Amino acid sequence: MPYIPHTDDERQAMLGTVGAGSVEEVFAEIGEDLRPRSFDLPEARSEMEVVKHLEFLASKNATHVTSFLGAGFYDHYIPEAVDALAGRGEFYTAYTPYQPEASQGTLQAIYEYQTAVARLMGMECANASVYDGGTAIFEAMMMAVRSTKRRRFVISEAVNPIYRIMLTSYTSNLDLELVTVPHKDGVTDVEGLIAAIDDKTAAVLVQNPNFFGNIADFERVFAAAKEKKALSVLSAYPVLQSVLKTPGEMGADIAVAEGQSLGLPLSFGGPYLGIMACTRKLVRQLPGRIAGRTQDTEGRTGYVLTLQAREQHIRRAKATSNICSNQALCAMRAIIHVCLLGQEGLRRTALLSMERARYAAERLTAIPGVELLSDQPFGNEFAVRLPMDAALAIDRLSMRGVVPGFPLGRYYEGMEDCLLVACTEKQTTEDVGVMAEMIGGLVR
Repeated sequence: MPYIPHTDDERQAMLGTVGAGSVEEVFAEIGEDLRPRSFDLPEARSEMEVVKHLEFLASKNATHVTSFLGAGFYDHYIPEAVDALAGRGEFYTAYTPYQPEASQGTLQAIYEYQTAVARLMGMECANASVYDGGTAIFEAMMMAVRSTKRRRFVISEAVNPIYRIMLTSYTSNLDLELVTVPHKDGVTDVEGLIAAIDDKTAAVLVQNPNFFGNIADFERVFAAAKEKKALSVLSAYPVLQSVLKTPGEMGADIAVAEGQSLGLPLSFGGPYLGIMACTRKLVRQLPGRIAGRTQDTEGRTGYVLTLQAREQHIRRAKATSNICSNQALCAMRAIIHVCLLGQEGLRRTALLSMERARYAAERLTAIPGVELLSDQPFGNEFAVRLPMDAALAIDRLSMRGVVPGFPLGRYYEGMEDCLLVACTEKQTTEDVGVMAEMIGGLVR
């Protein structure tokens, strides 16, 4: 089968239909200065040659390293049953079937996913998901704009910088004010956040654990926001929600999360899963889809899509979002993962990850010149200051099969010597020991 599906005769027929003599004439309206000088494509190759070349490129990836990378995305173990169940033909489809008369299984799965998310976050309602954690934060902010009619946001600098960059990009053409409250050595500045909330604030955004891994209770911040009639948005780490105080218990109005840690592989950046939950008061502001449970005329349980204020169903200006899809298969994997682990399994995963992180912190801080960035409680991730450039340390150890963490200097000026180290249940104590020994040998 050729890569180009059209023959010369077919191309001439198409050109004749549009009244052009050549492909060049079709694009004549585009100025010369706006055209690419070259597509920099190699000469054509056979299928066998292309496959061989791609396999060569793939072999350059370091797939057998021991990694302590986190920074918002975590390498948890995924039971084989997740792949087997999510890969069944009933679920593994490019299009999500929603017609209730033919799709009760899919709709029930979405309903169960929403129920699990709401319980995990301690919130009253959840939607069928959005694209990823960053998208969920943007949608939460838009919920606050619609609800409060205000346009000012107070954001902790300890929120994942990738999410903050996404938020800045998504809102660049909107009349919104983003106020960032600096962190203090990786610790979220609670007092600074409270002081920054005023009568014009639509919402305050924090993260728990924050980007540096530190855990905090934001109950006071959320109470201060309520006094000013502003909303509170908390970005959470789903796995640790099984052991931490939930967004709902802190008084958050909206809880969001990146759901990758619930049964989704890292896969070079996606596809991931945007988790959203909120109070019942805000449920009509939730974007995307929400599945509900009802009864038919004979009293039998049935599932339907409901409260979907999407532009496909109502006037565009009244839509809650331009998101008209959800991550159905990713959400399916998440609910399968959560059901397989159960409440105790999820809690054990969180505790094991935190235990490994504490052991790693003990080993690293025993090295002369290495110290924790702060003395605040942390979850499965923490930051240390090294007596050398962290990016350089990562480069040197990566060549030896160990990625010791994430260089904070990439996003935070003045923190070039800081390393963010993440652990999950997959890193053994032996892995931690080898990493610590290698760091020790590097900095001595």
